[in-house]
This record gives sequence, structure tokens and C-alpha cells, in this order.
Amino acid sequence: MAPDQQTQTASDTVRQRKKNRAATQSFLPIAEVKHDTVVLKNNGIRAVLSVSSMNFSLKSEEEQQAIITSYQQFINTLSFPIQIVARSRKLNIDAYLENLRDKTEQQKNPLIKEQTIDYVQFIERLIDVSDIMQKNFYVIIPAEQSSGKTNVSFFKKHFGFLVKGKDSRDRAASRERQFEMLTVTLRERVNIIQGGLASVGLDSDRLTTSQLIELFYETYNPETS
Repeated sequence: MAPDQQTQTASDTVRQRKKNRAATQSFLPIAEVKHDTVVLKNNGIRAVLSVSSMNFSLKSEEEQQAIITSYQQFINTLSFPIQIVARSRKLNIDAYLENLRDKTEQQKNPLIKEQTIDYVQFIERLIDVSDIMQKNFYVIIPAEQSSGKTNVSFFKKHFGFLVKGKDSRDRAASRERQFEMLTVTLRERVNIIQGGLASVGLDSDRLTTSQLIELFYETYNPETS
């Protein structure tokens, strides 16, 4: 193949990859992630809380009833919707096993070295015969823009394309102001949810921007991640 043909083929491949990536992203409702917040294409925003778990079955009957009552009171006080997500994925302990193998090579005591090898083999067999799942729990908190309709003049509706530049800057500034106002509402709702979860006995942390990106990447790219 001639050099020019190779260059053309490489360029076509890059363009095709960009096209496929753009096509995939067009199906996602997410516009961007910033300031620990997910911004949707409809201008709504979301906060995601990572929530701890508890072993409910190990609680006494009185404790269980107290938890149920607290949860009912928490839910009844909400004036906005929330989404509760339980994410299950196969537990990956490759790094843990690799660390054990490294320690085995450094171990000078023959007995401890042999026991460590047996333990690693046991864990590997256990993983092979049973799917050990890791569960993570999240609460998604929304804040939406006002649904009120704005009046648009006949001229702006039909001839707005004549003033594209100014309108584009105005829309960008308007979106930023709207984001800041929604952020205040979202922050208040996050505080309400965290307080309610604490009353049930659950700890929660708001995911940061990097944690949100990592979560969505792992969700949409399970094999690569």
C-alpha cells in the first residue's frame, strides 16, 4: 500500500471512531459534569450520593421497627422525587491477589510462605465457583428548571437567525445563571436527604466530579473499566 493510501486509511479510521463516539454520546442524557453535579441536556441537574449499607437482619426486632419508622418519616417529609439505585458488579480482587503473591515471594519463613500460597489458591477457586458480587447504593437527587413558558415575539421566532451571535452569548449566560440558581436548590435538597439518611442510621457522601465521571465510565464501559 502506498504511503498516501495508508495516510488516507488512517484518517478515515480516526474520523469513523469520532463519528461512532459522537453517535454513542448522542443517546446519553448527560450534557456535562461539573461542580460535583451532573448537567442534563434538558438543563436539569442531578447530585449523586453514595450511601452506606446496614445488615438489617442482624438488628433486634425493636431496632428494626425503629429503622422502619424513621425511614417512613423520612420519605413522608420529601416534597421532591428521588431515585434509589443499587448497583451490583462482580468483585474484582486481582490487585489483592497480586499483592499477596508479591509478599509470598518476599517471605523467608517457609511455613508462612506455603500457607500464603494455599490461601491465594483457595481464594482463586472460590472466585471461580461462585460469583461474589459487590453492591453499591446511590441516591440521585434532582433539580429541574421552571416549566413556565416564555413569550416569544413573532420576529424572534421567525427571524431570530439574523442575530445568531448575540443570542448565542445571551443563551450561554442565561444557562449559567440558571445553573447557579438550580445549584442552590440542589444543595438544600442534598442536605435534607443526608439528614434523613442519618436519622435512619446510614452515612452518605456526595460524589465529586471525578467520582461521577468514573461512575458513568464504569457503567457504560463495563468491559474496559
